[in-house]
Amino acid sequence: FQAEDGIRDFCLSRGLGDVYKRQVLTTAGVLPRDQDYEVIELITSESVIGMNILRDFFAGLSDFFGGRSSASQKVLKELREDCLAALREEARALGADAVIAVDLDYSEFSGKGKSMLFLVASGTAVRFVS
Repeated sequence: FQAEDGIRDFCLSRGLGDVYKRQVLTTAGVLPRDQDYEVIELITSESVIGMNILRDFFAGLSDFFGGRSSASQKVLKELREDCLAALREEARALGADAVIAVDLDYSEFSGKGKSMLFLVASGTAVRFVS
């Protein structure tokens, strides 16, 4: 479910079990619907993926001729999904019901003909209060 304001609510995981079906990840600093919660702690996850020579070559062609690089987009999607899955796992391990104020920071490391994409996801793990 994607709300009008861009807040993702009740995200389903990639087959990680029923425990995630109600876990909320949101970029908002508060939960929707005025839900009461207590802050557990700041959590982070990191993910790194290499861009191989062929992906770099085809991405370079897309840069030169214009257009989108489907190879690069696929890598970025995989990187994001893996990093958010790890963030959900960190939250679950703490007994959190949600992660608010989620932020994604991408970086690229390159040298000697190799490139690596690095993503850090951070947010505040919270527990619902009845």
